[in-house]
Amino acid sequence: MEAESTGGGNMGGKEDLEMAENPFEPYIESIRQQLEDQDPVFLIGLIVALAVVVITCVFLKYFLSSKTVRSAVLLVGLCDSGKTLLFSRLLSGKFKRTQTSITDSSAPYKAKNDRPSTWTLIDLPGHDSLRSQYLEKFKSAARAIVFVVDSAIFQKEVRDVAEFLYNLLTDTVISRNAPTLLVACNKQDITMAKSAKLIQQQLEKELNTLRVTRSAALSSQDGSVGGNVYLGKKGKDFEFSQLSMKVDFLECSARGSKGEDGDADIESLEKSLAKL
Repeated sequence: MEAESTGGGNMGGKEDLEMAENPFEPYIESIRQQLEDQDPVFLIGLIVALAVVVITCVFLKYFLSSKTVRSAVLLVGLCDSGKTLLFSRLLSGKFKRTQTSITDSSAPYKAKNDRPSTWTLIDLPGHDSLRSQYLEKFKSAARAIVFVVDSAIFQKEVRDVAEFLYNLLTDTVISRNAPTLLVACNKQDITMAKSAKLIQQQLEKELNTLRVTRSAALSSQDGSVGGNVYLGKKGKDFEFSQLSMKVDFLECSARGSKGEDGDADIESLEKSLAKL
């Protein structure tokens, strides 16, 4: 009897030890047994329902994460168009001697409106070897793009200005996001400066010509028109009104009519930024 008692005690201890090592085994076994007793059709339906829930959660996460808030205002343009001085004037109102930028500069900009609107103002380098990579870096965050033009020498730079603007407007990301485009015709304090209306008209003509030559060049290479967006409407001469984004041409002077000691003439630009 003592031996049986001892043996029973050993077996009981062994069972207790196994239970301690895997306390969930009884529950798992119970669930397994219940699943085996279920109708296969019910099990398939349950698996499909769970799969739908998982896929929906993944989709929602992707969709919500892609809806990022675009809060950047990009200052772009050719070298010496006055972007960096305009950047300084918008932020502090002060005149600042500048040099050609080789990297980006950014700072919070408080719009002059009744709403608490604060954007990230980013000055991008204008050199042709740098502008593309910096535009690529920040274009997805652009709420607005301020394209700065040197109105005083626009006639000599019209081709280069149009090419840069063409690349910007036919970019897939920019076309899809449709940020506001503000063409700031800068240096209006100089006597020979062209008006915003004349600059708009000449850019439309130049962009129309570029559209024809670029499309023809791409078609001759592989029979297609490339991966970029077609500029404007097919069969019609290009006009900025054909674009999906809002476009405004405005006149300004980052230097101002009184030079370094005076205020800048950028009220029209500030009003446009206040409407974003």
